[in-house]
Amino acid sequence: MAEEIRLALLDGDVALSVVEQFVARIKERSIQALPEIRKSTNQSQEIYSIVNSELVEILGGPARRIRFAKNPPTVIMLAGLQGSGKTTLAGKLALFLKEQGNTPLLVAADLQRPNAVTQLTLLAQSIGVPIHAPEPGNGSGNPVAVAESGIELSKSKLFNVVIVDTSGRLGIDEELMQQASEIKRAVSPDEVLFVVDAMIGQDAVRTAKAFEEGVGFDAVVLTKLDGDAKGGAALSIAETTKKPILFASAGEKLTDFDYFYPDIATLAEQAKRAIDGDTAKRLEEKFVAGEEFTLEDFLEQIQAMKKMGSMSKILGLLPGANSAAMRKQIDSLDDDELIRTQAIVQSMTPTERKNPKILNGSRRSRIAKGSGRTVTEVNNLVDRFSAAQKMMKQMRGGNFSGGMGLPPAMATGMPSLGSPVNKVPPKKKSRSGNPAKRAIEEGR
Repeated sequence: MAEEIRLALLDGDVALSVVEQFVARIKERSIQALPEIRKSTNQSQEIYSIVNSELVEILGGPARRIRFAKNPPTVIMLAGLQGSGKTTLAGKLALFLKEQGNTPLLVAADLQRPNAVTQLTLLAQSIGVPIHAPEPGNGSGNPVAVAESGIELSKSKLFNVVIVDTSGRLGIDEELMQQASEIKRAVSPDEVLFVVDAMIGQDAVRTAKAFEEGVGFDAVVLTKLDGDAKGGAALSIAETTKKPILFASAGEKLTDFDYFYPDIATLAEQAKRAIDGDTAKRLEEKFVAGEEFTLEDFLEQIQAMKKMGSMSKILGLLPGANSAAMRKQIDSLDDDELIRTQAIVQSMTPTERKNPKILNGSRRSRIAKGSGRTVTEVNNLVDRFSAAQKMMKQMRGGNFSGGMGLPPAMATGMPSLGSPVNKVPPKKKSRSGNPAKRAIEEGR
């Protein structure tokens, strides 16, 4: 088992020193737990739990959050190599914080890379976040002065978060470290985030060590997790620096950004953010009271799930998601299915949403035309909804548990949204017209 773990980690581009330390700890913990493992009826699950808990511990334990200053503004400084996606990440972080009710200010202190200031300015405009960019950059200007004046501006304009984008280089050098250190001393950031390309692989440890020694940082942000990254950078950096991974960027869209979660708690966390408190409470009370689950509730679920992001990425967080079979299923998912489903439900009248049993042929035809879909797609949606209703009744009767911390109605709706209903119910055997033969068939 230890050799299999070792090979898997090496294949994932985890640094050799980290692999050896990890495997040694797994062996030690397994030996200590051996008496309990032998008693277990599922020994492989016991081993899995040890490996999983060790991985979660290395990656930072329970997901950490930004440490906001007691007296605003909270200053966040981004540092890293050129090409790590630092400037784009600054925009993603600003949007993320804005959507949580904060008032962020972007500070363009990367005056070295060509067009870095222009890029950040365009990003700021696209997300509606103010930017402090007094210098054009392109190799001229004082980044320390820009950072300092940005902090002063935030205090006068009452911005509660300042995100300082600093210069990177194509490689680690003294000039890079010196400049980053000077900015850090000048603005006294509450968080210094080391931005690293998740595809950096074996070079991750060397880069992280150099930044930790030359500048110092509080947490790591991983970018480009949507590419060919194997996760080795995350494990190597976290284990070597003992710094948690705070954020992860997993796509090109500005919304493809979230806190980094080392375990399955991600799904519950995203669901809580996606569905507001009043809606969750109402659905839960409705569930407990035994009230009928309607298409109005179904529509709210769809809208909440859209907020959670790509379904393929969400399901990619599940244990075993990297297996060939699971990966094939996830890759076949159509994220536009939620949009099409929402269009169909929104084309129904309030009465039809509350009582789908009245959806006869003419009504379904009208709904199909109104949503730009086919009657077959409308029929499939109604079938999926009926299945969700039945599952709700089974859950209410105690036959199912609410899974993964999702609100009961949402947990019910999730499995029914991934793909159209393709299964055809088995045909009932025709009954014989001969009374004697029919009696034999029916076991009489």
